[in-house]
Amino acid sequence: MAARDWTAIRSLDPRPLSDLFAADPGRVSLLSLDVAGIHFDWSKTHLTSNALDAFVKLAGEAGLAEKRDAMFAGEAINVTEGRAVEHTAQRGEGAPESVEEARNFHARMRALIDAIEADALGPIRHILHVGIGGSALGPDLIVDALGRDSDRYDVAIVSNVDGSALEEAIEDFDPQATLLVIASKTFTTTETMLNAQSAVQWMSEGGVEDPYGKVIALTASPDKAVEWGVDETRILPFNESVGGRYSLWSSIGFPAALGLGWDVFEELLEGAAEMDRHFRFTDLNANAPVLAAFADLFYTQARGCETRAVFAYDERLRLLPSYLQQLEMESNGKRVTSEGEPVDYPTAPITWGGVGTDGQHAVFQLLHQGTHIVPVEFLAVIEPGDVLDPNHHRQLLLNAFAQGAALMKGRENEDGARAYPGNRPSSTLLLDTLDARTLGALIAFYEHRTFVSGVLLGINSFDQFGVELGKEMAKAADKGGLEFDASTTDLIKRAFGE
Repeated sequence: MAARDWTAIRSLDPRPLSDLFAADPGRVSLLSLDVAGIHFDWSKTHLTSNALDAFVKLAGEAGLAEKRDAMFAGEAINVTEGRAVEHTAQRGEGAPESVEEARNFHARMRALIDAIEADALGPIRHILHVGIGGSALGPDLIVDALGRDSDRYDVAIVSNVDGSALEEAIEDFDPQATLLVIASKTFTTTETMLNAQSAVQWMSEGGVEDPYGKVIALTASPDKAVEWGVDETRILPFNESVGGRYSLWSSIGFPAALGLGWDVFEELLEGAAEMDRHFRFTDLNANAPVLAAFADLFYTQARGCETRAVFAYDERLRLLPSYLQQLEMESNGKRVTSEGEPVDYPTAPITWGGVGTDGQHAVFQLLHQGTHIVPVEFLAVIEPGDVLDPNHHRQLLLNAFAQGAALMKGRENEDGARAYPGNRPSSTLLLDTLDARTLGALIAFYEHRTFVSGVLLGINSFDQFGVELGKEMAKAADKGGLEFDASTTDLIKRAFGE
C-alpha cells in the first residue's frame, strides 16, 4: 500500500528557528547548496540533520530513487493512465528512443521557424497564441520573463474563453501580419478551439484571404488538427507521454522559440537538462528538488500548514506563482493513493503568492501576525533586470532578505498589536542572473520537487481527472442535456433566460 506513516516526521525537533541557529553554527552550510546558477537556502525552515535522516528513510521506503530511475527510463509511472512521463526527454534526459524522437520534433519546429523568419507565410510581426492550462502558462512565463527587450515579434498569449481577453490581445495587431498558433494536446479543448475559431474569423474579416494558411498547430493529436483545417506541414506534434503542465519544452514552447529566437529556446532546454542531471545523479541529502520537497512535506504533515506562498522579488518572474499553482496543485491535489486507496493525511498545499515588494503592502500582514503559519519562498536575482539607479535593485533585494529574517526573528512588544511572534519559516532561491539557462533550471527544479512530493505522498502526480467534471457539466448544460440543482438552474435562467 502506498499510504505513508508520518509518525517519525511529526515527532521531529519542535525547537524555534532561532534556537536551531544558535545550536548549530554550520546550519547555513548544511541547508544550502548551489546548482545551475541558483543558490538554495533552506536554513530558515525547521529542517535539521535528524529531519533529513528521517526524510531520507521515508524516501527509501517510498522507493523514490527507483521511481526517479523509472521516470528517466521511460517506464509507465503514470499508473492511472498507463503512460510514461517523458518531459525530461525533451531536454535530452530520458529513454534513448524518446530523446531521439524529441530531437526530431525539435528539428521540425526549427525548420518551420526558419521558414517563418524567411517570410514563407508572408511578413509576420505578431504571434497570437491560444491555449489554456499548461498550453499557455509555460509559454507565457517564458516570453514575459525573457522577452521584454526582444524586438523580434509581438507575442500575445490568450487562455481565457472570456472574449474580452481575446479582444485585448488583438487590439493592436494587424490581421494581415498575424500568425495564429493553436496549442492543445487533444485539439478538442473547448476554450482553446472557440478562441481559435474567433481568431480565424477576425483574420478573415481583416482581409486575410486564407487565414488557415497562417495557422500553426501544436498538438499530440495531429489528425484532429488536420480535420480542423491545419495543413500537416504546419502541425508541430509532441508525444502523448508529455503532460500538459510539463509541455513547454516540446512544441508547446513554439511561441517562445519563435518570439525569442531558437538560441534562447536551446539555452532554456540546456538549463533544464542541467537540473535534470543534478536531480538524477545526486544523493538525496544534497539534492535540491529533494530537499525542497522535504521542507514542503514537513510543514504539511508535521505542522498542518495548508498553504505555501511564493514571492518573486523580480518583476520578470511575476507569472511564476500562477505557473506553480497549476504545476503543484494539479499534480498533487489528490485524495487517493496510486493504488486508489483514500489518503488520511494532507496532500498538496494551496500554492499562492505574488511579487515583492507589492506583497509586503498587501498580504504580509497575515504572514507576520496572522493565525495561519505559511511557509514562504522568496525568489530574487543578483543581476538587475533594469538600467535605472542601482538603488532600485539594492532596495528590492534588501527587502527580500529582510522579510525572511523578520519572519524568523519576530519582535516582542507589550502591545500585542505591535508584537511579532516570529518562528515563521521561509526559504530563499537566489539566482545569479535571469537568463534562459537559469530559468530553464528553475522550472525543472520545481517539476522535480513536485514529483518527489508525489512519490513521498504515495500519489500519482501525473493525472488530472479532477479538472474534467466541471467541464463535462458545462458541455452538458450547453446542450440542455443535464438536470441541475435549483441554484444552478436559477443562475442559468437569469443569465440566458432559459
